[in-house]
Order: sequence, then C-alpha cells, then structure tokens
Amino acid sequence: MRPLDGNVLAGPVSGLFAFDATSTRAQCDGCGDVAMIAQAMVYGEPMGYVVRCRLCDSVLLVVVERARHRLLSMPGVRWLRVDTQDDGPAGP
Repeated sequence: MRPLDGNVLAGPVSGLFAFDATSTRAQCDGCGDVAMIAQAMVYGEPMGYVVRCRLCDSVLLVVVERARHRLLSMPGVRWLRVDTQDDGPAGP
C-alpha cells in the first residue's frame, strides 16, 4: 500500500480538536524528528489511519473510526505543539 501524506487526516481528526491538526508539529519518539503532521506518511482506510514518521517509519498516531466514535492513540509522539494566535499585547 502506498502512503498518503498527513493532510488526509484533516477530516477524520477535525472533530477531535478545535484546531487544524495537520498544521501542528510533533516530535517522533523514535528518531526525534520534528515535523508537521501533514508531512507524515499515512496508511489508511477503511477502518482508520496509521500515521508513520517520515524519516524512521515509527508509528506516531493511530486514528480508528467507528459509527459512533473515534479513537486516537499517539504511541510514538513525544510531544504535539499547537500554535495559538495571541491578539493581545505581549506580556512582561
């Protein structure tokens, strides 16, 4: 099976987060690579998606879709960074 890029996750994970998950950065627990989720290799459907590191092929995320719920597992993500937009003045 040929992998897709991480942008394919925009639909399946949109209901899980209040932000665009594909533009977040994550660090691979296997090799330490830091990249946007959109740059990962995704193997998917019909039951869900397996998201692998673009460099070392470690499993970063697993998204399983069912009729009434979604399951998200992040076994290979050391951290996930969500950038926020701050419209106010900079603090001290």
